[in-house]
Amino acid sequence: MEISHEYDDIINLPHHVSADRPHMPMIDRAAQFSPFAALTGYDAAIVETARLTDTKRELSEEQKEVIGKQLHSLQSRLKTEPVITVTYFVPDSRKAGGAYRTITGTAKKVDEYSGVLEMSNGLNIPFDDILSLE
Repeated sequence: MEISHEYDDIINLPHHVSADRPHMPMIDRAAQFSPFAALTGYDAAIVETARLTDTKRELSEEQKEVIGKQLHSLQSRLKTEPVITVTYFVPDSRKAGGAYRTITGTAKKVDEYSGVLEMSNGLNIPFDDILSLE
C-alpha cells in the first residue's frame, strides 16, 4: 500500500517559467525584501568599524627640536615662496585615530603664536601634527 501525500500530483513537475515575464535576477529578488531589514544601518556600522585608522605617533624631543629648527629656518625664507613637503597627521572625525598625509606646496606663513603652518592653498597644519618637513 502506497502512502499518498497532498502534493504528489505536482512534486515531480518541472519548475514553471513564465512566457510573459522575464526572469528576475537574484539581486533584484533580494532587493524587494530590503525594506524589511531588521537592523537598519547595521551594514554601514560594520563598514565604519572595519575602516582602519592610524594612531598618531609621539615624536621624541629630538625630533620635535629638528622640526622646530626647520620651521624657524622656513620662516626666514618665506619671501622666496619656498616649496616644501610636509607629512602631517589628520585626526578622523568619526573615530579614534586618523591618517597621515603628505603634501607638497608653497609655504605662506609660520604662525608661532597660533602654532600653525599656513600653506598657500589655504591649508593650516598645526605644528603638533607635523611628522616631517622637507
